[in-house]
Order: sequence, then structure tokens, then C-alpha cells
Amino acid sequence: METVKILDKEFELFIPEEKIYKAIDELASQIKKDMAEEDPIFLGILNGVFLFAADLMKRIDFPCTISFLKLASYQGTSSTGKIKRLIGLNEDIKNRTVVVLEDIVDTGFTIQHIKKQLIGYEPKEIKIATLFFKPDAFRTNDEIHYIGMKIPNEFIVGYGLDYDGYGRNLRNVYKLKK
Repeated sequence: METVKILDKEFELFIPEEKIYKAIDELASQIKKDMAEEDPIFLGILNGVFLFAADLMKRIDFPCTISFLKLASYQGTSSTGKIKRLIGLNEDIKNRTVVVLEDIVDTGFTIQHIKKQLIGYEPKEIKIATLFFKPDAFRTNDEIHYIGMKIPNEFIVGYGLDYDGYGRNLRNVYKLKK
């Protein structure tokens, strides 16, 4: 089993990049089917979403725009439960469909927080798309419209996901070795 060491932790291979790309292909197909007539704005949540957003947008072939928000809710290997808005939205989203892009949804609190903020901008509708979803950790009633993969409640790194800022550049996804 392939492993990597990041800072003081050991991680083992969990999801190879080929499986990630297959999930993104499927997500793009679903989104194209639903959104081709919408002129949506994709809103990526940084930092973790940068690889997913780039690879997804390469597969979207209809008119749309993309922007980014930066929020923070993690420290080390667990959520702090406190979400801070660090960079705001500069685009007009009034009467537009917004597709929020997340690298991973676990508790759902970040999504809940983002939706509350976005509603004030009067979008037509808000959809959520995530590459990874942890149903066992999910604590809200918010709908996740597009899910790349459902995964167990493991701490993962790679493909944009980090451990204290490190590991985002890994092509595969690794889980914390027990």
C-alpha cells in the first residue's frame, strides 16, 4: 500500500487520481444536463477546491462564469466549528443560478453558512456540488445536489485537501493511517 508522510502524520492511498477524474466526468455530465440553459455562476470555496474547480470547468462547455470565496473551518485534522469569511463575492449573482463548488462536505456547516450569506444577494437558486461527501459526518438538512463520491468519515489529504496546509499538491487522495 502506497503511503506518504505529511508533517507528523502517515497517510495511505485511498482514492487514485483515475477514480477522481471519473467522478468529475460524471459530475460534469450531470451539471451540463441540468444547467446548459442557465448561465450559472460557479462559486468555488478556497483553498481546497482549486484542483477540482479547474478540472470540472475544463469539462463544462456552455456559457458560465466562475468566482471564488475563501473560508476557513479546519485546523489540524478536525473542524473548529467556526467559519470565517475571508474573501467576499465580487460578482452580481442576482437572478442567476449559483453552483457552490466544494472539495469536501462533511458536517455541512460551511455550506449552511455560505447559503445564508448568498441568499442576501438574491440568486435565482443555489445548488451545491462537491467532489467528496461524508454522509456519516453530515449534520444539516441542506441538499447536496451533485456528489462526486460518498466516502467514509476519514481524514483525507491530496487533490486540493490538506493537513495544516500541506498535501494539497498530491495527485491521489490519501487517508490518515491508523
